[in-house]
Amino acid sequence: MDIKETLSTSLKSLSLNKVRSFLTMLGVVIGVFAVISLVSLVEGVQNYVEEQFEDLGSNLIFVASGNVGYQGGRPGQNLSSSNLKEKHIDLIESEAEDYIEYVTPTIQTLKTVKYKTNNYYSAVIGVSYNADKIFAIYPKEGRFFNRLEQNNSSKVVIIGNVLYSKLFGNENPIKKSVKIDGHSYEVIGFLEKKNPDYDESLIIPYTTLRDDFEGTTIISIVSKARAKVSLDEASERVRLALYKDLNDDEFTVLTQDDILDSIDSILGILTIALAAIAGISLLVGGIGIMNIMLVSVTERTKEIGLRKALGATSRDIKRQFMIEAVLISASGGLVGLFLGWLTTVLIRDLINASVPFWAIPLSLGFSIVVGVVFGTYPAAKASEKDPIEALRYE
Repeated sequence: MDIKETLSTSLKSLSLNKVRSFLTMLGVVIGVFAVISLVSLVEGVQNYVEEQFEDLGSNLIFVASGNVGYQGGRPGQNLSSSNLKEKHIDLIESEAEDYIEYVTPTIQTLKTVKYKTNNYYSAVIGVSYNADKIFAIYPKEGRFFNRLEQNNSSKVVIIGNVLYSKLFGNENPIKKSVKIDGHSYEVIGFLEKKNPDYDESLIIPYTTLRDDFEGTTIISIVSKARAKVSLDEASERVRLALYKDLNDDEFTVLTQDDILDSIDSILGILTIALAAIAGISLLVGGIGIMNIMLVSVTERTKEIGLRKALGATSRDIKRQFMIEAVLISASGGLVGLFLGWLTTVLIRDLINASVPFWAIPLSLGFSIVVGVVFGTYPAAKASEKDPIEALRYE
């Protein structure tokens, strides 16, 4: 028999047992679906993180307290203690002024913000007067605080887009007062919609936050490199400036690229781990294919004997059963791929998930390999049957 005839015969054999064929491919369907869904989910997380860093600003250099690298959250966040002081801001500004355009400390606390009868538990972020240029946080209405207000520890506040809606609704918040721990602050602006870090937060001068709330400390210092300066060179200059007062184990300098590389590395390992776990489903599906194909060989013993008696060779019989196994496995792979893609489309609005191109041939290729590997033994067993004994089989 030629390939076309063998393929037609295999399809007819599978169609005679539609339910069993479907149940056999179900393991492969689940395996491929799991691989595609999990990989696209991790891809979505990676896209989200990269978008957040793009929103944060460009050419940024983070100084964290301690030699801790990046371990999630805001770089250098350590609310209990910090080696970073205001004098270190001055050091960076004076020693690296040819490489650094702006510098801001970051102080943060969590407080309940009140306006009339509306309350909202929010992050209060203390930064310098030039933080709007560093993080690209510009008021939709109103203004950012100025240097004089920072130096005077003025009680002024800029509120995030979401927080503005929660507290004020449709009311214009400019020149209204909000209360934080009994202190009144004048709203001088509210931000454009940006990201959750700022949309649900308040921004005030770091000097005000430092003076009004005990126990607050600088959790990081963020610098913006000049446009025509290499980010690596600028970060090295920041590091050299801080060496004038701090030891190597007392601070860490990180660029946006460093942080993204760390996150990409973690997500890469997670992708491999999840894909390996999902691959177990493919393995189980392959075992199911082999089991059902062995049952099919036994059930079709007379058919095998009859085909051989009519001139089919052992090679023809083996090829037919191999094609059946591959058809089951490949069909399961296609169904799983479609379901994985459909799931990705459904969750795309929640997280920017996407199916990476490499996952498609990998999943389909693996499903076909499963069919070949686990279909070989049943096919070989079918081809070895003696035609006379097969025709006598009851």
